[in-house]
Parts: sequence; C-alpha cells; structure tokens
Amino acid sequence: MALITLRAALDAARAGSYGVGAFNVTDLAQAEAVLDAAASTDSPVIVQTIAGASVHGRDELFWQALVGLIGNYPDVPVVLHLDHGASYDDCVRAIGAGFTSVMIDGSMRDHVTPATFEENVEVTRRVVEYAHARGVSVEGELGTIGGSEDGGASSKAIILADPDEAERFVAQTGVDALAVAIGTSHGAYKFTSPPDGTVLRMDLIEEIASRIPDTHLVMHGSSSLPADLRETINAHGGRLPESWGVPETEKARSTKLGIRKINQGMDSHMAHSAAVRTYLDADGIGVDPALYGKPGREAMQRIVADRMQVFGQAGQSYRHR
Repeated sequence: MALITLRAALDAARAGSYGVGAFNVTDLAQAEAVLDAAASTDSPVIVQTIAGASVHGRDELFWQALVGLIGNYPDVPVVLHLDHGASYDDCVRAIGAGFTSVMIDGSMRDHVTPATFEENVEVTRRVVEYAHARGVSVEGELGTIGGSEDGGASSKAIILADPDEAERFVAQTGVDALAVAIGTSHGAYKFTSPPDGTVLRMDLIEEIASRIPDTHLVMHGSSSLPADLRETINAHGGRLPESWGVPETEKARSTKLGIRKINQGMDSHMAHSAAVRTYLDADGIGVDPALYGKPGREAMQRIVADRMQVFGQAGQSYRHR
C-alpha cells in the first residue's frame, strides 16, 4: 500500500468526513517522526517538503531517501507531496523523484508579487496536464496565504480567495485540491490577538466548497503556535514574540465545512526545537546530533500524533486497504 495519491487520500477523507494532516519535514529524522506517528495512530498521512528547504545538500538525494523510507511503512497510506512548488520545473523534478502529489503555487510571480489570475491558471494547467498523465495529483492555490512558507525572513501579504474565481480556476485547470486563502498565514508569527471570525473566514470555506464540490479544499498556515512550546523555546535562548495561531477547535471545525488537507509545519518544528534547546541547555557540552536530535524527533512524533487525533484521521487507514 504505502504510497497513494492525494486524490485517493482526500476522496477517502471526504467519505469519512475527516481531515488529513500534511506535515512538513526538512530531514529524514523528521519524516520518520511523522511516519511513526501515523503508524501508531493507524492514520493515513501526507508527508510534504519544499524544494530547497531541507538540511540536505541536494533535493534529489533527500527525495530519493524519502521514497525509500516510506517503503519501510507498508501498512501506512502515505502521500508524498511537494509543498509550494515554485515552478513547473520543480513539480516535474518531484514527479520524476517519485512524489505522488505536487502543489504548484501559481499565486505569486515571485516571493512578493502576486500573479494575475490568468498567469496562475496557465502554469497550473500546464502542471496538471503533465502530472495527471503520470497518475500524480495536483494542488493549486488561489488568493495569497500570508507569511513565509519556509520560515525565512521574506513574507507576503494575505489576499483572500474569491469564490467566483475559485469556480473558474477549477474549471480551467482541473486541480485535485485547492489551497484557499481564508486569513491564515505561514510561519511562527500569525496573529497579534486570538483570531476570530473577522480574521479567520470560515464562511469562505463553506461557500467555496459548495461551488467546487469535486475539488478538495486545503488549509495552509494552520499551525496553532502552542504557548507552552514558545515559552520553552524562549526559556532556553529563543526570542519568539507572543503570537496566536489557528486554534485546534477551528481546525477540527474546518473539516466539517469542507477542508480536507490541513498543512502543519510550524507546530511540529516548534516541538522539535523546544526539545533540542532543552537538551542542549541541560547538557552544556553536548555536540553530537544523535544525542540532541533524538529528543527532537520524539517530541515531533508526539505532537503529530496528537494532531492526527484532532483532524480525525486517526484510525482511518482501513479505508485504503
């Protein structure tokens, strides 16, 4: 079983009325944490990474190793997904490496300039034609989800998705899934106060879902930024400012409104970083990555397993057998 397409994973999620977490990984140890969490909770899972955003020197070496690692989890239904593919070429590279799903983010010309609707349609349609011919699913993006995808300094503003454009976009591209901007943002700095209905536009999810019933909706920038993890990080040398993310209750509610894929990167990485910082601060002379990396991996596994319960995917692997 192991590798499945995004379409298969999200079709099953729709049938079961749950969401599937898509967890960003930057190395093999983090990927192992996500896969172990899925195995322990009997969950289907989406393992995703961004081109150029890993600790490894070359994408292709990392990607090849990811495919090999997933092969060691034959009972876990796994989607290997390219998150925020910046170009057609990135998507082609990932498909060649064995990814079963790719995202083409045609919403931006570069990291700061939004693309036109027509430009987004053109590159997305091109990726869809290439991917579908090879049995690979495609996710597109409409509107602009703010923040920084890879945790870097560059940031982009939020432009909410338009339901009319969503309907036209799907008709013209044929994407399997669509990331819709509803007020969330990427990174560790989301909201300066607890988000409410004026910031998180859950009503947009319902309206867009009703317009494109055969296309699965995706929530990006959905980490909740747990205050206890921020406090632990800051107690051991970090300087994260106070910030609020997407509450777990809202993520759970979104799966009942039409969201099927829920992207999470920052929560897992905060858990990993908090554990590593705590270990190094206590050790004082530790320099071996094997020693401080292990508690980081274990902490990441725990929070991912917890999120799988929240999203409703725990216990759902049987749908792919």
